[in-house]
Amino acid sequence: MGLLDGRVAIVTGAGSGIGRASAEALARDGAAVMATDIDQDGLTQTAAAIEASGGKVLTLRQDVTDEAAWDAVFDTTAEKLGPPTILVNNAGIAVGGAIVDFSLSDWKRQMEVNVDSVFLGTRAAMRRMKDTGGSIINLSSVAGLRGSAGLSAYCTSKGAVRLFTKSAAVECAQQGWNIRVNSVHPGIIDTPIWQKSITRVTETMPAAQAAMLAGPTGANELNVAALATGAAPMARPGRPEEIADMIVFLASDKASYATGQEFIIDGGMTAR
Repeated sequence: MGLLDGRVAIVTGAGSGIGRASAEALARDGAAVMATDIDQDGLTQTAAAIEASGGKVLTLRQDVTDEAAWDAVFDTTAEKLGPPTILVNNAGIAVGGAIVDFSLSDWKRQMEVNVDSVFLGTRAAMRRMKDTGGSIINLSSVAGLRGSAGLSAYCTSKGAVRLFTKSAAVECAQQGWNIRVNSVHPGIIDTPIWQKSITRVTETMPAAQAAMLAGPTGANELNVAALATGAAPMARPGRPEEIADMIVFLASDKASYATGQEFIIDGGMTAR
């Protein structure tokens, strides 16, 4: 028997990276999963992997910044899989760059995707789960715990997710709703979001530091492993599956007394 037999989960940003790994892990432990993303090809691959392992999954294309779409996602999930009692707010983007060069439109887009979507998803889940109970898991980052040059907007957005999560947890508890709300804070994880953002981040670094992060072909192939080796005592990037295991735990009854907390998985980055 799985930890999540009979449960129904919604996972955003499930087309790749941590979202895909989380959808696969939740399904493997018995949950029926509604996987959403704007990347339809990625969703197809996620669904194929889950189905090949005998899991139950459906997919929906979702723009997480579209307020009306959240009701449609919850309605469709309830109709086709059953009432959802797990929400993983994973979808996000990382827009890097020096503050002095950062555009207001990039700033607003960062907040829209990383903060507004978490508010919309959490609100929708609270409205639906107040009678059934459930677990809401919001993906933040170690960047939501401390500042980082070249990632000011990203750090701001992830810090907002951290404190919003705590506020939502307190509200649910005070209302007497059996809804737990927690945040997960990955460190440097080998995922597409890191591959896409690292180039702009290194543009704000001194040339010598940026060169240390270059892969064998130079700046066009920046090395996430080198970045993790320098930043994390464990000297390697994390794997998406290592974050997914924590998400399964938080979704399960094993975490029944955990709410409003931040769970850091960073290879020791924030330990020093």
